[in-house]
Amino acid sequence: METYQVLGIDIAKHKFDVALLINHKFKTKIFSNNLTGFEALLDWLKKQNVNQVHACLEATGCYGHPLAAYLFQQDFIVSVVNPARIKAFAQSQLTRNKTDKLDAKLIAQFCQLMKPTAWQPLPAATQTLHALVQRRNSLLDLQQQEANRLIQADIAIKPSIEAVLTMLNEQIKLIEQTIEKHINDHPDLRQKRDLLLTINGIGKTTAHLILASIPDISQFKHAKQLAAYTGLNPQQHQSGSSVQGRTRLSKIGHAQLRKALYFPAIAAAKHNPLIRAFSVKLKQAGKAPMCVIAASMRKLIHIIFGVLKSGKPFDANFLAKTA
Repeated sequence: METYQVLGIDIAKHKFDVALLINHKFKTKIFSNNLTGFEALLDWLKKQNVNQVHACLEATGCYGHPLAAYLFQQDFIVSVVNPARIKAFAQSQLTRNKTDKLDAKLIAQFCQLMKPTAWQPLPAATQTLHALVQRRNSLLDLQQQEANRLIQADIAIKPSIEAVLTMLNEQIKLIEQTIEKHINDHPDLRQKRDLLLTINGIGKTTAHLILASIPDISQFKHAKQLAAYTGLNPQQHQSGSSVQGRTRLSKIGHAQLRKALYFPAIAAAKHNPLIRAFSVKLKQAGKAPMCVIAASMRKLIHIIFGVLKSGKPFDANFLAKTA
């Protein structure tokens, strides 16, 4: 008889722990984090008479993606959730101990109670773009580290650092060319890139990161959902009449994309008519500079949503035309 169960997965670099929740009881096991382990998991599930499962794991970088993709290919329901949600759930359950097995059980309980949305892998072209953009970011981090070392370096090691910087510069230029070619070779990515570049404040580097970070604009029904995905939604801090904290960004979302929008929002506040008028209004209302920048970032993500969702270039006079 086919049964539907919940599977919590705690992922690590070389292995993953699973907790299968059946009739309020757990069955646990450990598998290697490779194709052999994935196939062993499938065999184990079949032995438990489980042919359909809702698998849930945390979004922890590259370690969990191959397993999530494998389970998706088996027609299982897969949810990849923000680790902050699991942490908050653990706190709500007053969890005191932490082991990989306990974490897998906790994730299974979270999945059963919260029923997180199903995950879908990115299209192949977007996956490649994501990998290229991530590589570029890693090279930029290395470049900054070496540049910092050069400032205080002993004269004896400066030639070595300079040689590494030269190599990094060449690799960054090469991967930027590869990113550009990859986008140009895929009409859908090229069209979206060109749409993003019509927005004052968005340059090529930011456009590339946006395309690599936003999985599918059709998954978002409105701009507020995209703002939440980016962590740019406002979060109030209020309790009764005595606690009236300032409203801040939630910062529960895609940190890299949020960071990438910081300087474009500053540029947009100067050169984008809609955001410039918006930021001036906030400044006149006495808002703090960082509050103005945060609001400009949120406004910018709303514009990005509108452009990608409609498939039409940015029009600074749109509101005036529809008034």
